[in-house]
Amino acid sequence: MNPLLTVENLTKTYASPGGMFGRGATARVVSGVSFSLARGDTFALVGESGSGKTTIGRMLLRLVEPDAGIIRFNGIDLRALTPTEMRHMRRRIQIIFQDPYGSLDPRVRIGEAIAEPIRLHRLRPRDAVRERVIELLALVGLSESHADRFPHEFSGGQRQRIAIARALAVEPDLIVCDEPVSALDLSIQAQVLNLLAELRERLGVTYVFISHDMAVVRHLASHVGVLYAGRLVETGPAETIFGDPRHPYTRMLLAATPSPVPNASRERQVIAGEPPSPFAPLDHCRFASRCGHVIDACLAAEPPLTDVAPAPRRAACLRSATLEPYKALADSEALMSEAYRHRLGLLRQARAAGQIR
Repeated sequence: MNPLLTVENLTKTYASPGGMFGRGATARVVSGVSFSLARGDTFALVGESGSGKTTIGRMLLRLVEPDAGIIRFNGIDLRALTPTEMRHMRRRIQIIFQDPYGSLDPRVRIGEAIAEPIRLHRLRPRDAVRERVIELLALVGLSESHADRFPHEFSGGQRQRIAIARALAVEPDLIVCDEPVSALDLSIQAQVLNLLAELRERLGVTYVFISHDMAVVRHLASHVGVLYAGRLVETGPAETIFGDPRHPYTRMLLAATPSPVPNASRERQVIAGEPPSPFAPLDHCRFASRCGHVIDACLAAEPPLTDVAPAPRRAACLRSATLEPYKALADSEALMSEAYRHRLGLLRQARAAGQIR
């Protein structure tokens, strides 16, 4: 099966103007990122703030123009399209932004906000647009009466549902979800994730899911790419990555996940130090200054992404094959808070829905 989306060596730099006496500098925020995903899959990009996740998501829609690399959607080179052609292509590729309120015009009723892209792309006759809006609202758990309200009249979770309905209005094949639940409380997070999984099952939508929440990614994603300082350091099926990560940074991200057990204490691997400056040229492993497994060879050259058993997992670490087996943090479900158990149940439903295709 041909992949729906293929990304090869995607790179983005930003130029910083110099001061009165200084020279300008160039910051490389994304460096040589490559991945692909099949129709109906969910590829999650994870990493700490500043790792380049959002920049990659916006480059997929050319909201940010890449400096180099290939973005091929269903066999079409998106970078070769004219602005007019790209505008039409965005009917098939949509994005859900992190801040649902900021992505909605406060002066426009949400029914009109959902109807606008339907009219723009002429997906329905004018007299059938309202009916389609009501269908989309029902699809995300809202009613017809909500169509005549303004964004400020909704809760955060409801606004995110509206953003999802608007993305679905143009019947896309791919949706980039940029931290779609990070601003919501735990129970609402799980409900929105469950909705995304149900839509994937019913409509066959493919997701690029951007998040820093490893618990969310574990239950929703089919494949994972771990970003560090603008570069992928580990990729592979979600179950393989979470079961036995082969890059020290992935292990530290998992170890930093909060415990669902109240007042629990556990040993953690502290992620000391800071990521390297994007302005500094690097000729060695980007994680070396923060890694407890560093050896002299790590400081000699930047390790490439290489295959690590079991395939098709890849890691950019010289010691990936010799790291000790990973010990997953096991928390007894019986000790979890009631709210977290409820969230866990909804996340499991979301994962189960994604596996029934």
